Amino acid sequence: MSICTKTGDKGSTSLYTGQRVAKNSLRVDSYGSVDEINSALAAAKAASQKETIKQYITALQKLNMSLMADLASIAVPAHITVEEVGRLEQLITQIEGKLPPLKAFIVPGDSLCGAFLDMARTTARRAERRVLALAQTEAVDEQDRLYLNRLSDLCFLLMRLEESK
Repeated sequence: MSICTKTGDKGSTSLYTGQRVAKNSLRVDSYGSVDEINSALAAAKAASQKETIKQYITALQKLNMSLMADLASIAVPAHITVEEVGRLEQLITQIEGKLPPLKAFIVPGDSLCGAFLDMARTTARRAERRVLALAQTEAVDEQDRLYLNRLSDLCFLLMRLEESK
């Protein structure tokens, strides 16, 4: 199947579950923002010199694909579950334990990977705002919203871990 289907030439696209929606709908904007997170994570992974960071990022990219499927679907069970959110929370706790306590604001960018992880963090915050706006008008699984909140925290911690000596 060709990538160039021409079915979206008039400004609409198909959701994962088959419904057609405007390309500028809140739903498309929401999963598009998650796609942007994955791009920033891909750049971070390519720039990282730490195998552990690369493994964490790959796992997040895969979870983000599940989140995009959730946001591109209507009236189907969510892929992001309480368990996935719980795993992010456990990882956050684990990484926090490896880092010194914060005593001041951090200016990111001591490494290219750290800068990309910070970009992923801010993009996750924007995606969270988009998904919240979507949830005010359409059904969005609560775990999808919680996942984005945890994801931004985790990107911040991964940036700190990457830039730690």
